Amino acid sequence: MSLFGLFERRDSPENPAVPLTSTQLLDWLDGGAPNESGVRVNQTTAMNLSAVYRAVDLVSSVSGALPLIPYTAGTKEPASVPILANPHPEMTPYEFWKLTYVHRLLWGDHVSRKVLDRVGRPRWLDPLEPGRVQVRKVQATERNPAGKVFIVDSDLDAPLLPHEVLHLPGLSFDGLKGVSVITHARTSLGLATAAEQYGARFFGKGSLLSGILQTEQRLEQKDADALKRRWRQKMAGIDNAHDVAVLDAGAKFQPLSMPHDDAQFLESRQFQVEEIARWFGVPPFLLMLTEKSTSWGTGLEQQTLAWLNYSLHPTWLAPTEQRVTRLTGRGIEVRYKVRELLRGDSTARANWYRTMRDLGVFNADDIRAEEDLPPLPDGLGEDYWQPVNMAPLGSDPADASTGEGDGADQPAE
Repeated sequence: MSLFGLFERRDSPENPAVPLTSTQLLDWLDGGAPNESGVRVNQTTAMNLSAVYRAVDLVSSVSGALPLIPYTAGTKEPASVPILANPHPEMTPYEFWKLTYVHRLLWGDHVSRKVLDRVGRPRWLDPLEPGRVQVRKVQATERNPAGKVFIVDSDLDAPLLPHEVLHLPGLSFDGLKGVSVITHARTSLGLATAAEQYGARFFGKGSLLSGILQTEQRLEQKDADALKRRWRQKMAGIDNAHDVAVLDAGAKFQPLSMPHDDAQFLESRQFQVEEIARWFGVPPFLLMLTEKSTSWGTGLEQQTLAWLNYSLHPTWLAPTEQRVTRLTGRGIEVRYKVRELLRGDSTARANWYRTMRDLGVFNADDIRAEEDLPPLPDGLGEDYWQPVNMAPLGSDPADASTGEGDGADQPAE
């Protein structure tokens, strides 16, 4: 047995060395065997955790909302690809692409069956429920050079081949299929779920008291109720705040604060949110955990850019671009318009546009297009401008000047 065999999951139904019984299958379908926390975790129960729900919704919503633009290969000229403009007859493009990210975030894979038109071109995509699709390795053939098939638990007779589906895998160990974050994070998610359930039972059973009234005498139930009622009448309410209580019959009031163990319990719940953020590659402040985020403004903007550059784009956006490029056929490259996420405030945008205009990179119509405004009428915004005080090295700057000496920008010839 290889060294890596020491770390294989022996209870997994994917392990051929373990006989698959009905009990094991039911346990696995219900979220796997209980982990160290004693809580079963699967894709459905994990979404009951607010941090998981927020992380999945955040990544899928941001990614699904970004424009997915097809270009003619090697150029920046937009191309027409109907299946990207309308990938599904019922769902909008945003709803469809968001669903693909939800599948990958929770199950590790998204598979959509291609519905072809009469000439064999993809007309739309039919998403398959990820829990009912299995990816298997088979002998490579001329028709299936990848040696990969998709077995669907449905009324389909034959497995689907790679060219019949759009397969968007997540992080993979074998290049065949993606792995589920939920599967690998079951212990962390189970601990978070167990802590949440413990807290719900703790507060639900009224285990927190504001204080205890103690007496030196033994009280009957009616006397105890009367003492408690008089205490509430005297001390409860905003009108009695900071008032002085006078207790008779040897009664004493002992206030109760949250025990130190319970304070650690709250800290552990906060730590679990950080753990979930780490599993999904999302900054904690985007999961509404802002206690340790002391840098506002530029600080959070830089954290957002870091999330885009080091997590969102390489982990989710770039693989989608390349897979969808294969879907569209030859001569087309598909790219996300991530500039929508990089737009700063109005002052930062104005400075950026001014710099690009001064360098002759943008004209007025280019800037208006970035702001979703129509071009200026009669071609007034088509001219590109350049500074008059710039000239090639070794040349006479006066040759590039207009001779007026006012330093005003002039249109490029």
